[in-house]
Amino acid sequence: MHFIRSIYESIMQAVHELSSNPLRSFLSSLGITIGIFCIISVMSAVDSLEDNITKSFEKLGSDVIYVDRRPWNEDPSQNWWKYMRRPLPDFEDLEAIEARVDDVESASLSVFVPSKTINYKSSHVRGAYMAGVTYDYQEITKLEFEAGRYFTPFEYKTGTNALILGNVLATELFGEASRAVDKIVRLGGMKFQVIGVLEKEGESLIDIIPFDEAVIISYNTTKKMINVRTGARWGKLLNVKAKPGVDLNDLGDQVTGVLRSHRKLRPKEEDNFSINQVSVLTNLLKPVFNVMNMVGIVIGIFAIIVGIFSVANIMFVSVKERTNIIGIKKALGAKRGMILFEFLIESILICAVGGAFGLLTVIGVLKIISGVFEFTMFVSPTNMIIAVVLAIVIGVIAGLIPAIQASRMDPVEAMRN
Repeated sequence: MHFIRSIYESIMQAVHELSSNPLRSFLSSLGITIGIFCIISVMSAVDSLEDNITKSFEKLGSDVIYVDRRPWNEDPSQNWWKYMRRPLPDFEDLEAIEARVDDVESASLSVFVPSKTINYKSSHVRGAYMAGVTYDYQEITKLEFEAGRYFTPFEYKTGTNALILGNVLATELFGEASRAVDKIVRLGGMKFQVIGVLEKEGESLIDIIPFDEAVIISYNTTKKMINVRTGARWGKLLNVKAKPGVDLNDLGDQVTGVLRSHRKLRPKEEDNFSINQVSVLTNLLKPVFNVMNMVGIVIGIFAIIVGIFSVANIMFVSVKERTNIIGIKKALGAKRGMILFEFLIESILICAVGGAFGLLTVIGVLKIISGVFEFTMFVSPTNMIIAVVLAIVIGVIAGLIPAIQASRMDPVEAMRN
């Protein structure tokens, strides 16, 4: 009970000293504010970017491998002609994988179609992203609809002129996305019925698949518009989803074996395809995030060092101003530990106030950025805890030497001064 009371009195004493010299307290905590702001703002920005990019990649599926003619973890300019000479994945590859790979839950082929103008009455949109997909595409990407639906088996098999619109594209054509369903639009000189509108995804740092501006048609419908073997100039992508519990590396080995056999590659011939995973893309960005974090931490450390010296200087001044009071307290029986604790509490409070201002500034700035750019940025609970702990540690470091000096004073000498 006595210890709790002593802590309370020490806190009240520290609050009184800080409030009696507000300008001095503010200036001494300013370095801590700047340091916390630099460190937490960069860490939060990196967390926000990483979260946004990870969510963008998750649209592709974390349990899916992708058969492409080039690897994703290589600079596109390297070995360009080597990869361009490789055959694109085709429908026969898809059939071979579905028939001969046991650990496949579903697989689909995407054919990227040269963009065309889509018209509805007097409205039109140029350069829409277009993809022709096989029926199981929905099982892999888990498309979410604001209105309408996916292709029926009958529509897919017969190549019905039906399409699915991205939310932004539908809004541009019809004013309101939900009004697009069942409307007839013209695309590439052909009439199509809109059967579905996807939910809006919003801004994303990396639009791997820009679903908001997409036109999705069935693979069999695509065959009526282009030669899917030679006319898919924008490329094709074969998506293979693993059964629950199947390791993607194992699935990749199985797919590799089947494709080599299907494409009649000799044992010494290298693969004429590449097996890719989403983790390849995220791993490529980790070094970038690490560098950004280090830059923020280094800048913050310099600001914090300045802040530590500033707070320590103020604490030395505070000790000198209260020398007489310290002597009286020690003469009345105050122990060295309580004097030490009193000044440490004061130093910690100065740094905590500075840290709180820094943290609040970060939160405010990130909210403004989120509102202006429609890009979600946030301060995670982990970063908040880091800010609080960092402020306390800085307070202890800055106030330790002045507090030890105060606790070691001789009461008689202190009262004389």
